[in-house]
Amino acid sequence: MKKSFVLIALLVFSYMFLFPISAQAQWGVKKTLTLEAAKKLAVLAEAEAIKNKWTMVVAIVDDGGNLVYLERMDNTQIGSIEVALQKAKTAIFFKRPTKEFEDRIAQGKTDILGVPGVVPIEGGIPIVIDGQYVGAIGVSGGTRQQDGVVAKAAIDAFPTR
Repeated sequence: MKKSFVLIALLVFSYMFLFPISAQAQWGVKKTLTLEAAKKLAVLAEAEAIKNKWTMVVAIVDDGGNLVYLERMDNTQIGSIEVALQKAKTAIFFKRPTKEFEDRIAQGKTDILGVPGVVPIEGGIPIVIDGQYVGAIGVSGGTRQQDGVVAKAAIDAFPTR
């Protein structure tokens, strides 16, 4: 018993001298989605919707799936609010467009329907800045293809630096 205690103490002290705590603790640099950036993304989405004469709800979430900004264009059905939000959450939680889940179901891979939090409907796309997932956009109000067109147009036009 005493030998094992002495051995553990010796290992702990050796570790402390070989690897000082201050040298081990390093903080990473993380990009974040600001309210200003979320509003700009929503403006881009709205412009695409207006161009096509569609009414949409646009939801922007941060990297934790928390709502940062939501816009409901006039005359868009109320039900699209929650759908847009859930599309955005799915896109950031799984780090992929919701269209990928929709495509899997179209291929007969329905197992995805059992995964909590997955909305397998086109219109949710992650926001990636310098390789970091900072949030996602979710769009609802039209057909799934229209929602996808609006979300993609906003992401494609969004400045990444």
